[in-house]
Amino acid sequence: MRSRLAALAGTAALTAALAAAPAAPASAAAAPDISLTNVKAHLTQLQSIASSNGGNRAHGSPGYRASLDYVKARLDAAGFQTRIQPFSYGGATGYNLIADWPGGNADEVLMAGAHLDSVTAGPGINDNGSGSAAVLEAALTVARSGYQPSRHLRFGWWGAEERGLVGSRYYVNSLTSAERSRIKGYLNYDMVGSPNAGYFVYDGDNSDGVGSGPGPAGSAEIERVIQGYFTGIGVTTRGTDFDGRSDYGPFIQVGIPAGGTFTGAEGIKTSAQAQLWGGQAGVAFDRCYHRSCDTTSNINDTALDRNADSIAHAIWTLAGGS
Repeated sequence: MRSRLAALAGTAALTAALAAAPAAPASAAAAPDISLTNVKAHLTQLQSIASSNGGNRAHGSPGYRASLDYVKARLDAAGFQTRIQPFSYGGATGYNLIADWPGGNADEVLMAGAHLDSVTAGPGINDNGSGSAAVLEAALTVARSGYQPSRHLRFGWWGAEERGLVGSRYYVNSLTSAERSRIKGYLNYDMVGSPNAGYFVYDGDNSDGVGSGPGPAGSAEIERVIQGYFTGIGVTTRGTDFDGRSDYGPFIQVGIPAGGTFTGAEGIKTSAQAQLWGGQAGVAFDRCYHRSCDTTSNINDTALDRNADSIAHAIWTLAGGS
């Protein structure tokens, strides 16, 4: 997740919907459980890649490219149609990875994504190995389960998010207006295993009444679906604003509905939040945010497990099918 200062410049550009998105398909298969063991195995691999490549997986580094190759190899083996999208930034080549699951209505695309890069200071296992690994395992579960969604499923892993949402912006800008209109929802997962975790859901309907306002039409539906999962497991959520700090930004700028979850970064957990979710009041949600200590030891397994399962719930509910 990029820094708050970097985000402020883009906040004003985040606008309301261009057009309403169609409702989710009426019928949906029950979402399977996402294996925490498998998600953590991906994190171990990302840690190993960083350790072998100067301690990070940052834009333009060998560690980033090795991370992308790791994710791509697993998706290819599972039957996804993958493509690498190169771009240039800061004198270095960056890469997005796009993976499509064959089938589903190509005129109604549901997309889930996470940024794959770290900062140069550390391996970026919570920020954002956690989101990248959880989205990867959700995609692999689609393949293993034989899921046949009504909507077409697409997954994305973004480069250079830490440099200002560069990869996701490049992807969105590369789409024609017709291609953008086919994306009926984008699910974003950035930092979903913070050690002093909160349970935040992007405030698609602006029910909190703060910050940038609601997301594009359809974002409220995404928020309700995600909240429904957490309600079902007895976890109370709170809203988090579309403040432009992560890769949903370029999507909502062009009117694509968005949503997702977040477990907190450098912000300090309040006493009320500690009473609600446990953990330590007066301490950052992630004390290792953008630091060298953001390793595999910097993960809350319970938060990671719950958020990974919420990804599956959102995909299976919003994509429909059997």
